[in-house]
Formats: sequence, C-alpha cells, structure tokens
Amino acid sequence: MSSRPRQILDLDAATVRRARTLARRAGKPVVDLARSHTTVSVERATLRLAGLAGADHENVPWVNHLVDAVREGAGLEHGVTLPVWDALRRGEAPDLLTLAQKAASGGVRFEVPQGKAATAAGKAGRTAIARGIRTIDRQRAARDRLIARHGNPPRKPWIYLIVATGDIYEDIPQAQAAAREGADIIAVIRSTGQSLLDFVPEGATREGYAGTYATQENFRLMRAALDETSKELGRYVRLTNYASGLCMPEIAALAGLERLDMMLNDSMYGILFRDINPIRTFVDQRFSRQVHARAGIIINTGEDNYLTTADAVEAAHTVTVSQLLNEYFAKEAGLEDWQLGLGHAFEVDPTVKDSFRLELAHALLARQLFPEAPLKWMPPTKHMTGDIFRGYLLDGFFNLAGAMTGQGILLVGMMTEAVVTPWISDRDLALQNVRYVMDAAGGLTEDFHPPRDGLIQTRARQVLGEAVDLLDTIVTDTSTAGVPPLLAAIADGTFGSMKRPPTKGKGLEGVVRKADGYLNPATDLLETGETR
Repeated sequence: MSSRPRQILDLDAATVRRARTLARRAGKPVVDLARSHTTVSVERATLRLAGLAGADHENVPWVNHLVDAVREGAGLEHGVTLPVWDALRRGEAPDLLTLAQKAASGGVRFEVPQGKAATAAGKAGRTAIARGIRTIDRQRAARDRLIARHGNPPRKPWIYLIVATGDIYEDIPQAQAAAREGADIIAVIRSTGQSLLDFVPEGATREGYAGTYATQENFRLMRAALDETSKELGRYVRLTNYASGLCMPEIAALAGLERLDMMLNDSMYGILFRDINPIRTFVDQRFSRQVHARAGIIINTGEDNYLTTADAVEAAHTVTVSQLLNEYFAKEAGLEDWQLGLGHAFEVDPTVKDSFRLELAHALLARQLFPEAPLKWMPPTKHMTGDIFRGYLLDGFFNLAGAMTGQGILLVGMMTEAVVTPWISDRDLALQNVRYVMDAAGGLTEDFHPPRDGLIQTRARQVLGEAVDLLDTIVTDTSTAGVPPLLAAIADGTFGSMKRPPTKGKGLEGVVRKADGYLNPATDLLETGETR
C-alpha cells in the first residue's frame, strides 16, 4: 500500500496526538469496568475452549446448561473454572460433557473450593483450557503456511463480498463462485436476529433468514470449501463472520478454533443497533478481542452503521471518534495495527454539492489517521433508491474513492441494495464494476494529491477538529456520577442518534461483578501469551 495518503492532508500532528490521548482517557474507565466483570458468555466461551461442545435434544448447548447450573449453585462471581473442575475432581462426573449432562437435570452440587482444593481445581482447569488455546495457535500457524503456499491477493484493496442464503450448503458453491470471480474475502452474514440469541446454535444449518446461522460446524464447512478454492486459484481466500451480539466471546472462540480470518467485532454496534446492554457488550468485547489477537484474526468495526441513522456530513466526526476508541480498545486487548479493519462508509447524500469530494476527505482522513490499518470501506446503502442504474453508478464512484484513497478492504456494493436480496448475477455484475475500476485506477492513490488548503484538506481537518472537541466533551463530562463518561455519552445518543443507558438493554442479567479470587485461565493465557 502506498504511503502517500498518510501525508497528503497535512494534518496537525499535535491535534492527532491529542485525539488519541482523549480516546485513551475516554476508553480506560470502560476497560477497567470490563476487567472487573464477567458475563455468562465469557464463561461459556471458556468452557468451549476446554472442549465442551454439543447440545441437548432441544438444541440447548451444554455450555449453557453448565454455566446456568454453576450460577445457580455457586454463583459466577469466581468464574466457572473453580466450581466445574472442583466437581470433576470430587467425582461428580468423569468428564466435562457428562458433568454438563448431569448438571442439566440438577444432579451436580457446585461450590467454590478453598485452599488446596482451589489450587488443584484451577490447575486442572488451566490444563484443559490451554488445549483449546494451543488449537487456536495451530490454526494460526496453518493460516500462515497456506498464505505462504498460495499467496495473498495480488493487490489492495481486498475485495469483500457477502454470501448468505440461509443454507450453508447453498452458501458454499456461491462463495466458491464468488472467489473465482475475484472476491478475496467471503463474508457469511448471520441469520436475522442471531445477535439476540443468548446461545450459539449447533451443527450445520439450512434454515436461516436473510443470512446463515453462525455455528462451529458452518465455520468448519465453509473454511474447508474455501481452502479447496484457495488451492485452485493460487491465492488464499479469507473467511469472515460476525462476533457480535450476546454470544460475542463464544463466536470469537469458535472462529479461532476453526480458522476464520476476519470477524465483525465492534465496540458499539450491538449497543446502538441491537439494544444490548453496554456493560455486557464491553465485557464481552474485551475477551473476544483477546481471542482475536491470539488467533491472528482481523477485526472489522461497524462505524459505517452510524451513517445509516445519522447524516454522513453532520455526523462524520462521530465516525472518527469511534474509530479512535476502537483502536484504543483493540490495542489494549492485544490486537496489532494490521488487525484493525476500522470501518467507514460512502454514505454522503449524492444530491449534496461536492458529495464525492466530501467522501474523499472522509476516506483520506481515516487512511491518514490509521496508516497501517486495513480499513474497511463500505458501499452506499442509505441513499440507494431502487433505481439499479443509479445504484450501479454510485457503486462505481464508491469503488473509485476506494482506489484513490488506498483503502484496505472494499466491500462490494450491490445495485439491487434496498430492492431484493442480491442474486448471483447481481454479485457478478458488482464484481465486474470493482474489477473495471481497480484495473483502470487501482494505483491512483500514488498520483492523487488534493490541493493544499482546498476543500478536501479543509474538510478533513474540520472533521478531526470536531472529533477532538467531542472527545474532550466526553472525558470532561461530570454530569453522571459513578458512570464512565463514555457510557454517559452513549446514553445521551452521541453515536448514531441512539440513546442506550448502561442500566438497560438486553443481556444485563448475564453480567456479574468479579469477586476476590475470581479465576479464568483463558484470560490469563491470552494476556500472558502462555500455552500451558
């Protein structure tokens, strides 16, 4: 990727540093909150790393049964590890699966062990959980080997295309066909409403609506199919799914175990657009990002969604603020720059004068603020009208902006957006659009340089200044005692015009404050980098 977009806006270095300092000040109290709490999904993810899988005859996962039983019997304040492996050591069951099955019928007594019993239970739990961590390590090494063997896509931005019929067995041939037509990343969008399920469905699924359920088996099937296509094409085709919603930590763990390459993982998407409790979200997010860091997974954040509910010109600075916060949260969890697929979008109303120049200013600002990050550039959706010819032209402008500003990940826009779920033929035409623009102007970022103090530079500086002002307002707000300022800002509707207070929202009942002596070997292994 060219280094030119990093400098062409002539941003004030002191202002950029202040923006990051303020983002850190806004984010740290939320990280402290996440460190002091756990959730049912974090504990379920820990059991999944220890090898517990499957579900009962009603498709309720065994991890849900076991966590619920521990919470009822011993509480979750100390985590599941100590009560679960203490029960195994006491002979309540010979293995984790049998323990979960017995617990589902109330046949196990759980308690928090003390002294030597606690030490022994913690050691046994760590041994089991470490096996899952080592599996994630092996999958990361396997990815590195396959990339070395087949190669990365020959150019950037990588072309990202969504495939999701609801039936994993229909998704697979469509995904393979899309890769053959030029897609570098296949995203299997989730079935409508899965983010609000407080469990992960089991097995291969064929009944999703407007998407396909995210399950471990679906991950495995699609990854195996794309491995075949990678070999055929001589380039490694990446697979994306969604680590968001009430099961964010579990889906992150399953993605690491099955070698997914990218995951949608945003600090505020679930809060704003799915009304998931803010504390639940930030606790779950931190654990999931620690898993992503270990697995070598690139995260994609969801700032583009703000512009579907707020004006893309007036709210441009909120996107920048969220990107800066996402960067802080990600790096605190261990992610590196190359894993930060920070989101933004081509959503300025096309009837606005100089709309394309404004889009270039916004895109270049993100590119310059995060020069090493593979930014995820999203196509127009809000202002697609059903006129497919106008839509195809808008997508061409979007592709051109991506080529001019050096974006890292370009999501393929569909001219049938807001009309129908795209047909295979629609995807093929959309990929033709991308290929034409990239072939004709793919290196334009090396030549494009807006005039000094012209509209593009001035607009970018204005947005950065407004972002700094908003961050300053957030960190200096003292109106809500005892609430981290960022949570107060979210409650006030600062982002996406959605008001989400920390005392409400789905999943709040699944949040638990940690007690002294809380133990989670998964967190310890992820934070230290240890393998045993």
